Amino acid sequence: MEFTEFFAQGMAYLGAALAVFTGVGSGLGQGYVAGKAVEAIGRQPEAASSIRTVMITGQAVAETTGLYGLIVAIILIFAS
Repeated sequence: MEFTEFFAQGMAYLGAALAVFTGVGSGLGQGYVAGKAVEAIGRQPEAASSIRTVMITGQAVAETTGLYGLIVAIILIFAS
């Protein structure tokens, strides 16, 4: 293998590591959403059902960012 091939493979691994790092943002976002939902339920217990529904929807949207990062990392590793 030439230097350029090693370099390209190394950059693919570096890109995969950065793509997986999106899971940190996803986790922080989900924690923030859950915390705010608990605060809202504490203020208005009668609205717990609707707050919970919105919280789960928000967490699902936040989770897709982490999943996209994982998919990109897998593609980068196996395509190099």
